[in-house]
Amino acid sequence: MSTDMPVGALRKDALGVPHIVFFVVAAAAPLTAVIGVTPAAFMLGNGPGVPLTFLLVGVLYLLFSAGFTAMSGFVGSCGGFYSYIVAGLGPTAGVAGAMIALATYSAIEIGLCGMFGFFLNDMVTSHGGPEIAWWLYPVGLLALVYACGRRSIEFSGTVLACCMIAEVTILLLLGVAILLMVTGGPAEPVVVAPFGTAALMPGLGMSLVFVVTAFVGFEATAIFGEEARDRGRTIPRATYIAVILIALFYAFTTWTVSLYYGPDRIADQAAQHTATLYFTPVKVLMGLTAGHVMEGLLVASLFACALSFHNTLNRYLFAAGREGLLWRGLGRTHPDHHSPLLAGAVQTAVMLVGIALFALAGADPYAVVFSWMGAFSSLGILILQLLVSLAVIAFFWRNSRGLSVWRRLVAPALSALGLAACFVMMAGNLELMSGSNSLIVRSFPGLLLAIGLVGAGLAVWVKARDPKVYAHLGRTFHQELG
Repeated sequence: MSTDMPVGALRKDALGVPHIVFFVVAAAAPLTAVIGVTPAAFMLGNGPGVPLTFLLVGVLYLLFSAGFTAMSGFVGSCGGFYSYIVAGLGPTAGVAGAMIALATYSAIEIGLCGMFGFFLNDMVTSHGGPEIAWWLYPVGLLALVYACGRRSIEFSGTVLACCMIAEVTILLLLGVAILLMVTGGPAEPVVVAPFGTAALMPGLGMSLVFVVTAFVGFEATAIFGEEARDRGRTIPRATYIAVILIALFYAFTTWTVSLYYGPDRIADQAAQHTATLYFTPVKVLMGLTAGHVMEGLLVASLFACALSFHNTLNRYLFAAGREGLLWRGLGRTHPDHHSPLLAGAVQTAVMLVGIALFALAGADPYAVVFSWMGAFSSLGILILQLLVSLAVIAFFWRNSRGLSVWRRLVAPALSALGLAACFVMMAGNLELMSGSNSLIVRSFPGLLLAIGLVGAGLAVWVKARDPKVYAHLGRTFHQELG
């Protein structure tokens, strides 16, 4: 493979629309989100109205996408949301966002490791295998993810495509099997009430708290902009396709499973059979073998999600190192694959330390590691998206660049209001989200604020130490394309 690319440069023109869509949808972890998130939305939210909730959140992110994609033609760094915030709100706010992003994505990966250890240990023991310490499984996961992350970005995209297609396929087959069951016999007719105004019942707000988490990973369209072909077209297309696919897929899946149990019974069934809400209909309608396949695909889903976020976090660290915000060694790339080299090793080491600390504390891998880290990261993602919406408004306020008022002002303002409302609801329901009333969990909003302030302080320190570095933060690959 050619090595004529300079060290410190990512591979150019490597990703098209399908690759980036795979990264986004894999980060959303369809099977993991369906099994791990939607039962809580059914149980604690608006029950049969969950499918409509997914469509409403999809609309919110389409509003976000209008401004986000408008700005993507002018911001092209692999720093993702960090670069957008810098361009709109300045380096100090941008670095604050970058620190929140690093903490958020690290929490996501650690949480995934906890869930991976929990489910894999349960699967092994349920099939007669030995019970071992849960943290040993994440060690193997991180080693495999690190090995894949070292390869070219196209390799990761191909791996994610295979995992995503498999997990989406089995859920779509389940949905079709349920529809055939409902329409092929004396059962009640197909019910479309979950998509009507009746779904806007008390509990919608609580459903939003859980449903929004299914859209985590959205930032991949920005993170890989520097490696995309024809970025001005690829990023907007990938963004809209990913949002629409995620919203429609989750709406269809939750609608059909509510038909299987009955819309008026789905909330009770989710409360009584949280862990098996989807496994049961798969085994009943598609056979025990399909149930075992779904178990295996859940492991694959967690791996794909971990790999997607590994690549995202790598590029944040890479961008920060390349610009001199953090250790410049993080800005080195692999001589053959042009992937972030030392950034991958550093973040894998951080993940191992995080897992070790939870293991030494005797934390439950699901109830604490996954649930707590999931709640923390969901809050962090909403803060980042809110900052980006505000950055879009500020960026085009100074120069409209010929764009419509809708894309540069109205849509981002509406998305900012919606994201702020989701953040307030989520912060007010952390106990339900995390399953814990621990003081640590209740401190998550304040902790994220403190992390942002540390980032802002770092930016001020860099400005005083080296004004030239400060002036170029988040701007290494900004380009005026339109």
